[in-house]
Amino acid sequence: MAGLTLHAVGPARPEAVWERYACLDQWASWSPQIRAVHADLRHLAPGLGGAVESVAGLRAAFRVGAVDQDRRYWTWRVRLGPLRVTLRHDVRAHPRGSRAGLTLRGPLPVLVAYAPLARLALRRLVRP
Repeated sequence: MAGLTLHAVGPARPEAVWERYACLDQWASWSPQIRAVHADLRHLAPGLGGAVESVAGLRAAFRVGAVDQDRRYWTWRVRLGPLRVTLRHDVRAHPRGSRAGLTLRGPLPVLVAYAPLARLALRRLVRP
């Protein structure tokens, strides 16, 4: 297992960035690789499971681990066939607005392939 940490800083308020994470219906608006999120709930909650559908039509199963609204972080595990990645997202106040961070753990080739999309998504996430 390898690890990779990314972040982006932008002018959006931390509260707005957190809501974009917390509301599953907003994921496709800032994450260009996501077409839809299929789950029973529409907001993050520990134990929530479902599938993320990519723009290519692939569906990756997920399960949310921890969610801390006060400290603005959440974790989840994503599985596509035999590939598994654990992700930790956080949002912090920053002098220029907010900072969105992402730490990934999984097979190194998967992390390297996913990193450009993740960077783009984080940059879009912190825009107003």
